[in-house]
Amino acid sequence: MDAESAQWKSSSTSTTGPAAASAPLSARDHVGVFPQRDGRVFVGFADGFSFLLTSCASLDDLNHRLPAPLPMNRFRPNIVVSGGEAFEEDRWTRISIDGIAFAVVKPCARCVITTVDQRTGEASHEPLRTLATFRNVAGRGVMFGQNLIHEQSGVLHVGAEVAVLE
Repeated sequence: MDAESAQWKSSSTSTTGPAAASAPLSARDHVGVFPQRDGRVFVGFADGFSFLLTSCASLDDLNHRLPAPLPMNRFRPNIVVSGGEAFEEDRWTRISIDGIAFAVVKPCARCVITTVDQRTGEASHEPLRTLATFRNVAGRGVMFGQNLIHEQSGVLHVGAEVAVLE
């Protein structure tokens, strides 16, 4: 690697190791955004929330409406639940998974990234075009999935049961 490339690499890579692990995350203040929650809500991810929950039943419903089915990874969830009815998660306000309580704070407004096939890089109008026909919230966007905030620390396991608390 030449000196110019090495300089660019060292100035454009993030810190790793103990210094990065102990550095505070930049918190995003969501005060007043969610009418169902009292007080201030802070999260440490630039995109908004630590957890995005989607359901297999909701994706199945959407896929029946699309010209061609899409995989779950288009929506980039980190919690996927199976069983239940399509869009049942819209009615939840608090759940527990592996003994960890989560507040279900708001539906996730979907962006154009969902229209890009992650395998090929090709973009289309779906799923946003179809979602807009039945999941559009005026002034807020097209919704799919729910943003969650954990109420305590813990470890989640694949296959864990989801308990709806509220």
